[in-house]
Amino acid sequence: MADNDRIIIVGAGPAGLTAALALAAAGVKVVVFEAEARLTRDLRAGSYHPPTLEMLAPYGITDRMHERGVIVPFWQIRDRNEGLLAEFDLGLLKDDTPYPYRLHLEQHKLTPMLLEAAQAFAHFDIRFATPVTAVRQDANGVTVTVDGPDGLKEESGSYLVGADGHHSIVRDAMGAAFEGFTWPELFLVLSTPYDFEAHGYARATYIADPVEWVMLFKVPGFEPPALWRIALPTDPDQPADIATSDQTVQARLTGFLADGAPYEIVDRNLYRVHQRVAKSFANGRMAIVGDAAHVNNPLGAMGLNGAVHDAVNLASKLVPLWRGEGGRDLLDLYDRQRRPVQIDDVQRITIRNKRLVEERDPAIRRQRQDEIRALGADRKKQYEFLLDTSMISMVRKAAAVT
Repeated sequence: MADNDRIIIVGAGPAGLTAALALAAAGVKVVVFEAEARLTRDLRAGSYHPPTLEMLAPYGITDRMHERGVIVPFWQIRDRNEGLLAEFDLGLLKDDTPYPYRLHLEQHKLTPMLLEAAQAFAHFDIRFATPVTAVRQDANGVTVTVDGPDGLKEESGSYLVGADGHHSIVRDAMGAAFEGFTWPELFLVLSTPYDFEAHGYARATYIADPVEWVMLFKVPGFEPPALWRIALPTDPDQPADIATSDQTVQARLTGFLADGAPYEIVDRNLYRVHQRVAKSFANGRMAIVGDAAHVNNPLGAMGLNGAVHDAVNLASKLVPLWRGEGGRDLLDLYDRQRRPVQIDDVQRITIRNKRLVEERDPAIRRQRQDEIRALGADRKKQYEFLLDTSMISMVRKAAAVT
């Protein structure tokens, strides 16, 4: 095939590599351009909902994830003063999915699995240390300018997938505004081998507090024992070296559980967090997925999952387009299926989650606590709640759009 018959993907994160694998497995010629010299080690994401496991299963990825991942059958909402408010049993979803649980596995362990699976196809190619500096399209195809080891060069293809993150050059080339806002505080993310499960914490736990909420996730780590990922809100005016210092970190961890002090800290990082959705997910022969299309706070673990959902959905449209079996309205359908879900569901739920854990008004806090307790005690209501929070209802909602 001529180069113009391939599909170009910008970015080798989970979204880009999932799209590449889905396309390559269907016989599509794919080339991925990645700015970094190797796959990156991103420590933020690593929780997978049932639909994501279902989507990756046909490629053998889900089985490999289970070999290394942590299964999470329950998750909790707690209050720092009141203790456990509710525990949610994902086993209630057993008739809706073959994976009625969350699976925790760091994102940087997923991407090598995706890459290895894609490299099994001769028509898959990846170029590291090759950032894309410009993008354009016409009626016949797309062209990107890359700055690789051999200098500036133009590369052509039939369609272009932007999986190039929050500062997406593809999104900019599409002219799609990135609408939304940035949270004022920073998120401090820590990793420790201390076993919070021994104190009754679920492997995914959200702790509400009007001053300092906490998010806890158990992940595999590199060697036994497993690690616990902890996220806390941080004053953006506090200097980074103080916010991540041993004295500050130890004080913040002992603030909700002193038994582990002094905590062994394996990683510590500060992140700025956004809630944004692109004005359009597709334009002509270009489309965007993952962080290039939408970003949200991590309370609910929906960002990485949504990226995989984008990639699989988009690949299902690009395969017939590449084969000449469908019209360009298929990319419009991708936009109609994925963008409203991000706005109406993912953004709504993750914003709600953050406001719930940080609520300061005592009367509203008591009301929220009562609502959570009632939800946890009612199996029918809990089931409906889990359909939303596990993203099953979102995938069904998108699939119903024609």
